[in-house]
Formats: sequence, C-alpha cells, structure tokens
Amino acid sequence: MPKLQSPCTTTIAMFFLVLLAGCGGGGADSEPDSTAAVVAISLTADHITVVDSGLVENGPSLSGTLDATRVAQLRAQVAGTVVQMQVDEGAAVSAGQALARIDATVLTDQARSAAAQLQSADAAATVATRNAERATTLHGAGAIAQRDLEAARSQAIAADAMAADARSRLASARKQLANATIRAPFAGVVSERPASAGDVVQMGTPIVTVVDASALELAASVPASALGSLRRGAKVEFTVTGYPDRRFTGTIARVNPAVDPVTRQVRIYAAVPNGDRSLAAGVFAEGRVAFTQARGLTIPLSALVPQALTPSVKRIRGGVVEEVPVSLGLRDDVAERVEVKSGVQRGDTLLVGGALGTPVGSALRVARPDR
Repeated sequence: MPKLQSPCTTTIAMFFLVLLAGCGGGGADSEPDSTAAVVAISLTADHITVVDSGLVENGPSLSGTLDATRVAQLRAQVAGTVVQMQVDEGAAVSAGQALARIDATVLTDQARSAAAQLQSADAAATVATRNAERATTLHGAGAIAQRDLEAARSQAIAADAMAADARSRLASARKQLANATIRAPFAGVVSERPASAGDVVQMGTPIVTVVDASALELAASVPASALGSLRRGAKVEFTVTGYPDRRFTGTIARVNPAVDPVTRQVRIYAAVPNGDRSLAAGVFAEGRVAFTQARGLTIPLSALVPQALTPSVKRIRGGVVEEVPVSLGLRDDVAERVEVKSGVQRGDTLLVGGALGTPVGSALRVARPDR
C-alpha cells in the first residue's frame, strides 16, 4: 500500500500514528489479512502536551495604557534667549540638576540694582529710627513740641516701610534670576526637549519634559460586571508590546465608581513598580485582575476534547490513544490553561489541538527526529 510522506523537518520531532485496518469481516476464527492497510499520519511536537503542576488564576480581563505617575513639563518663567541646553532626550537627571539656561544679563543687573536700593533704604531707616529715639528723649525733657516728636516717629515708620519694599524687590529680582536656570524638580528621564540653544522664548514656552519612570500607573478598563469584586490592593497581571513572554504585575490603587455608559466598563488605576526601568510610559497593556488562584495539575484548554458531553482528554498510554474523562477546577482564560482535579496524573502525555481528531484505540509509534 502507498505510504504518506511526512514533511521534511530537522528540528521538530515527528510523531507517527500507525492505524492498522483489518480486512473484511470474518468470525472469531478468521485469519488476519496479510495486506492490512497501514496509514501513517505525521504530527509535530505542537500536537502533544505533558501534564504538569502549575498556578492558574481567574479574574476579569483588562486593557489600558501605562502612564508615568510624575511628569513635569518645564516651561520658561522668564523671557529671553536660550543660551545653553545641558541635556538631551533620554538623559537621566537628578533632582535640582540644571537642564537649560536663559540669558540672564538683564536679570543680573536688576538684582544688583535691587540690592543697592535695599542697602540705601536700610541706611535711611537706621537714621530715621535714631532721630525718632532722640526726639523721644528731647520731648521728655520739654525741648521739642509734641508735633515734632510725631513727625520724627512718622519718618521712621516710612523709612522702615521703604526698606521692607526694597527687600521684597530684591527677593523678586533674585527669584527671577534663579528662574533663568531650568532645573529638574525630581529625578527622572528627559522625554522631550522642544527648545534649543539660540531660541528666543517667552514666558510659558515649553523647554523640557522630565518623566519619573521608577513608578508607573496602569489606567485600564474592566467589565462592569466585576465592579463588586474590585478592591484596592488586588493584584493585576499584564503583558506589553516588546515583552511577549514576560508578565508584569501591579496592585489596584483606585477604582472609578462610575461605569462608562457606552462601553459598560469601569476604569481602574493600578500602581506598577518599575525599578529596573524596563517599562516605558505610553505602552499598551493587556491582562487581567487576579481574583482567585489555584496550584495543582494543569493542562492547556486545547487539550480538552471539543463537544464532549463531559470534560475529556485523549491520553497516550502504552502507545495507544484513549479518551479519559477529567474533573476540572479553576479556568485561566488569559494563560489558556485549566486546573485538573482528577482523571490524569503528572507526566501523562495528552493530544492537543488538531490531534484530538485521532480515533480512540489508534496505535501510536513515536519516531526520533533525524539528526
């Protein structure tokens, strides 16, 4: 009889199901047909799985984006020409580090002038105070009239007020001078730098944006049916683009009490630690809120026989395919696995996916891959 040829592979093990078909129907004394048909069906390693222990979790699915908990868009607080940009995008900065400088020539002169005015006002206030003290002594001796005493005291009060005004002007001038240097408000990473050296900026012009990437927040939506079970501190698990095989975790920090009337979903906000800076703000995340957990024997959902009246799997035992009923526990739709409470043991080999169409009782012969 002709034999079906398997595809050429060098790295994937080939599994051959040998189906032995008997010839025409005879009684118990009939002899086997020496020309029995042999049909070889090749399967890849993706068509089997081994029962093993593991953790399964259950909870509503979620999707959303990661945002930085602290973002500062630093803008010019004084007008002038940018004379120096000291950082580039992607640079790590520390709290208080100088990031950019705006021409401060005029501001420096204003600060010096304010300092000189304060010095003069303090001197005038000192003189006026001494005159008021002398006037008080003379008035006590009857040497000057009451109105002269009141005039001296009034001049002292006015001089003190002028000194206070000069002190305030100096503080304002120094603050403006300090504002000519843009500094990082906290440690983080520069995400944007729209300004360049030589740009003429006005008050409010964006200069640089600093993001604290050490802690992120996942703003995600979950079905409104799960609202009653959502709570602060609940664990969330998710994956992001760029790390398909890595799962990240966080904890729910806030839950929006209002349900979106269009999508019928509720927003949650989860705190996500990011000490290694592997995650970036703005990436899309998909996962779930882990409400319940179970550890035990688990199998892929693809190992369950479809359309079976009771949950069943097809197990390979002694080289023969058999169908075995199983008792299921917690189902993990995100990991696409399910807990098995009884029916199979650890180490059992099961068929999965398209291989579940293999008839029960079929003989199985495993061939080693060509090297």
